[in-house]
Amino acid sequence: MPAIHAARARLPEGWAGDVRVVLDGLRIASVVAGVAAEPGDHRVDVLLPALSNLHSHSFQRAMAGRTEVREAGRESFWTWREVMYRFVERLTPEQVEAVAAMAFCEMQEAGYAAVAEFHYLHHAPGGAAYARPAEMAHRIAAAAAETGIGLCLLPVYYRYGGAGRQALAGGQLRFGCDPARFAALLEDARAGLGALPGDAGLGIAPHSLRAVAPEDLAEVLPMAGAGPVHIHLAEQPREVEEVEAWLGARPVAWLLNNAAVGPGWCAIHATHMTPAEARGLAGRGAVAGLCPITEANLGDGAFGGPGWLAAGGAFGVGSDSNVRIALSEELRMLEYSQRLRDRARGVMVPGAGHVGAFLYLAAAAGGARALGRAAGQIGAGRLADLVALDGGHPALAELDGDALIDGLVFAAGEGVVTDLWSAGRHRVRQGRHLARDGIRTRYRAALRELVAG
Repeated sequence: MPAIHAARARLPEGWAGDVRVVLDGLRIASVVAGVAAEPGDHRVDVLLPALSNLHSHSFQRAMAGRTEVREAGRESFWTWREVMYRFVERLTPEQVEAVAAMAFCEMQEAGYAAVAEFHYLHHAPGGAAYARPAEMAHRIAAAAAETGIGLCLLPVYYRYGGAGRQALAGGQLRFGCDPARFAALLEDARAGLGALPGDAGLGIAPHSLRAVAPEDLAEVLPMAGAGPVHIHLAEQPREVEEVEAWLGARPVAWLLNNAAVGPGWCAIHATHMTPAEARGLAGRGAVAGLCPITEANLGDGAFGGPGWLAAGGAFGVGSDSNVRIALSEELRMLEYSQRLRDRARGVMVPGAGHVGAFLYLAAAAGGARALGRAAGQIGAGRLADLVALDGGHPALAELDGDALIDGLVFAAGEGVVTDLWSAGRHRVRQGRHLARDGIRTRYRAALRELVAG
């Protein structure tokens, strides 16, 4: 069986030296510290559990740099959304696959071993079905197969264009489903995962309370089975106001009172919560799915970190719009957004301790839980989601223990990741994805087609 020998590794009980991790297929067979490397072992300097990216719209990677022009007096999340809707009307299945492969490749190079793809681009332009109902989901699965990333596919249920059962229009027509159509799409998506390794997972994602009516939510939630449930929740003040005007309660409060929210749930963004809502959501065991780079890019606001941590809430991070795929920067932005709001330092850590290390290890555990993935730690029986770092990199040099993870989060840029394993699949070596060149060529061809069109 293949093995990794790390000079230093962060185990659940703390740091250890000369750690030998033996892999058995998708999982870790054994972890032994204080031993010498054996012939054939892959030697690394620093070994950490790799994170799961708990929220991605991979197609939006192709929009990066194309939405940063301001129309005087108009620019907001809602005008960005209009641009996105116009963009999706042009995407073909082949382009979606090419863009997703590029995004997944970059995620692995950044240190993510797995991704929860919040997938709502289901149909052809105008809303017509493809011959294969989940054609686009099959394309996402193909991109995951090519890159080797661990995939948790989350087909999105999206029925209305806004709070109060507004009709779908424009680009939204490609997302739309009623319960029967969604059930058929979900079953076909399940078939699309059949060719992937055994760590691939399937859940569902009711898009948001503005796009799903109460009766729809009651009908589609059982379709998740044992899989995770993700939902956009309280991202924008206007969304909160519109949902409250329609349903008579703020989004988080309404959901807590009307759905069996629990540990299998991930509340994406959850930015605009009252303290009572935060306590209620954390108390149910839901994971907060935070996407600090995208939330900053869209002007969403800052997550209420101190209250969430005080309530014992779990969290993870995601790259969402993929405007910038940079794991360390997500964690850095999360902490810095709290510092700017509170004019304080070390906000996202309960009590005393290393801020970067807490952020990283908590996000590793929370992201794994959000994907229903047996990862997040280096331990026997866990999926072999592992990332190796160059401890001699200038951002990490002469740092030891949890201070090394602080350096990763607050000082490191590109080039610090040397190796990445997604459920034992060793796809990043010497900092580069093994399939990067071909993926990049197809991605650039897809962009040229989109621009020319």
